[in-house]
This record gives sequence, structure tokens and C-alpha cells, in this order.
Amino acid sequence: DQTGAEKPHLFRWAVIIGAGVLATTLSQPAVLRLPFQNLLKNDLHVSRQVMAAFFAITPFAWNIKPLFGIISDSTPIFGTRRRHYLLIGSTCAAALWLIIGFVPRNYFAILIATTAMSSMLVVGSTIAGALMVEGGQRYGASGRLSSARYMVQNFCVLVGGPLGGFLAAKAFGLTAITGAAISFSIFPIAFFMLKEPHTSQKNSESIRKAKEQFFTLMKSGTLWAGAGMLFLVYFAPGFSTPLYYYQTDTLKFSPQFIGNLAFISGGVGLLGAALYATMCRKLSLRTMMYIAIVINAVFTLTYLFYTSATRAMFIEAQGGFVGTLAELAMMDMAVRATPKGCEGMGFSLMMSVRNTGLGVSDILGSRLIEHYHFTFFNLVWLNAGTTALVLIAVPFLPKILMDRSDSTPA
Repeated sequence: DQTGAEKPHLFRWAVIIGAGVLATTLSQPAVLRLPFQNLLKNDLHVSRQVMAAFFAITPFAWNIKPLFGIISDSTPIFGTRRRHYLLIGSTCAAALWLIIGFVPRNYFAILIATTAMSSMLVVGSTIAGALMVEGGQRYGASGRLSSARYMVQNFCVLVGGPLGGFLAAKAFGLTAITGAAISFSIFPIAFFMLKEPHTSQKNSESIRKAKEQFFTLMKSGTLWAGAGMLFLVYFAPGFSTPLYYYQTDTLKFSPQFIGNLAFISGGVGLLGAALYATMCRKLSLRTMMYIAIVINAVFTLTYLFYTSATRAMFIEAQGGFVGTLAELAMMDMAVRATPKGCEGMGFSLMMSVRNTGLGVSDILGSRLIEHYHFTFFNLVWLNAGTTALVLIAVPFLPKILMDRSDSTPA
């Protein structure tokens, strides 16, 4: 349990983490997605595969988060490992958002500017993740902090859906200004609240330990079992972009209604995060993962009935709930598996697998429709089946990570 002296520090830490997650999540093009989709589809007239490629390429820096992590862990800037990275990252992200609003309206110009902006968001996200791991390991609260983090992320989806629908109907410059304001919002909080001891030396010991951890894990069969599970979860053929084309071309949904669907999904996702925060203290992570994977695979099949506005609202609601449970089980495991002393690098390594998988899966799903004559409903079956295969890998995950609840000491 935390002492009275520790609680104020933990609260301040939690505020900084929450603000960092909000600033680097709500300002992502993947969250403010509808203005970009509207611009690409209706103004630039790109295909499904090209649009999916845009949303896979622009967050490329998220796939190399471990690089940002190891730099932060080992190389202080202006004497700090976290504070100034957060301040500089938020300032650059805001400036690049404004640049996106002024570049020529062609695919490659927008692609390059958005990719550069996303790389600055990665800096802030890496620091927020490192602080979360430090706090989770120090207070034995990895599951609860993961739930809190995901509640902030789902709040971003909750707000980002309707906000994106509103912005999609306006001039794109307004989207750029909004994104800049959101990404800069962490600056004053970090400036006044993030107090970090000054250091002038590189943390070479943490790099040495990280290398030792890496080579040890590379020789471990349990690592490859875990990697196989992550591969199955995040590299399964996805239908994010195909769903958008299905919503607009077949069901004739407006951008605002699509944004409202994201609001519903995010709102119910908050309930899923709250439920996980309770269940993770009573059940082992292995049990939670079994539950999450099974219900996620089963409820994915409800997209087979995605044929009207009313059904879409119910399906998006359950998708937000079960998707949150599955995602949190993965995040909980990632926090527990991150080596101490290299929190930024370790957690970022986990997230890079996730982010790469999401981008590749969307491109794969779009390609199956455009070149192999799959239908949207074929993709639903395929995604549900590959998700269910994840159950094969769960028994092989390390006991030290999986067979305790969030309240059980490591």
C-alpha cells in the first residue's frame, strides 16, 4: 500500500501520464480519422488500398518506438530523461500539425507532413508509457494503471469520433489547428508538474542491462510463444478501411454519423476498462486473457449483421466493450514484461509490434477486397477465425507474468 507521503506524488504522476496519453492520442490522425478519410476519398479520390497505406505509413515512427525509448532511457536532454523530451515533442508536434494545414493538397505532400508530425507524437507517447511502467512496477498496479491509461484512450475515441465527424464537414485547416492545440496541451502540465532530478550522465548501466535482458529473451521459447500470440492478434487481416468504404458507399452513412458510432464505441469501451480494473485484481492475467480472446472472437462475428444504422450502433457498442478487454489483457502483459531501468525502450518494443500489426492488417484486408474479390463479410469471418487461434499460444506464456492477479506481488 502507498504511504501518505507517496500518494500526492503518485497523483501528480498519474495526472502527467493521463495528460500525456490524451495529448498524444486525441491528436493522432488515426483518432481524428474522418477528416483525413474524407479528404483522401472525396478530394483526392484514392482507392481503399492507398488509403489503408496512408494510415499505415504515417504512423511509421510508432513502429520504432523502442528507438525513442532507448534514447530517453539512456541519453538525458538538458539534464532530464523525461521532462524535456515531453516539452520538445509537444512543441514540434503542434508546429507540424499547423504545417499539415498549409501543404499542397496532394497525396504525397500530406503523407510526408503527417508522418513527420506523428513522429513527434511518438516522443510524448514514449515518455507517458515509460512513466506508466515505472509507476506500475513501483506500486504493483500494472493492471489498474493500464486500465486508467486505456480509459483515457477510450475517452479520446469517445471525443474523437464526433469531433472528427464535425471537422470532416469543415475546411481541413480547422482540423490542423485543432490537432495542434490538442498536441500542445501537455506542455504546460509537464512544465509545471513534472519535476525530475537533474542528471548529467548517460544511463549506460540501463543499456547494458537492457542488452542482457534482450539476449536472454531471444533464447527463450516463451518469448516466441508470446510473439506468435501478438502476431495472431494484431496481424490478423483487418477491416478498418474496408468498413469505412462499406459505411459510406453501401450503407450511405454520413461522416457525422460514423463519428457518432465511434462515440458509442468509446463510451462503452470505458465500461470495459472499468470492468477490467476490477477483474484483474481477482483473476490471473492468464484467465483474463482467455476470457478476452474468446469473447472478442465470438463478438467479431456480429459484424456479419452490420446492415443498418440501428444494428451498427449496437455492434459498435459491443465492439468497443470486448475490444477493450482484449487490448487491456495485452497491455497488462506488456507492462509486466518490461525490464526495470529501460521502461521507455521495453514498453515501446511491445507497442511497436502492436502498431505494425494494425497497419499491416488493414492493408492486407483492403488488398483482399480489391485484388482477391473478398467481401467485407468474408473479412469478418477471417478476422474472427485468426483471433481465435491466439488461444493456442496462451498456455506457453511465462508463469511469472501470467499466473498472478494485479494485487499479487511479483
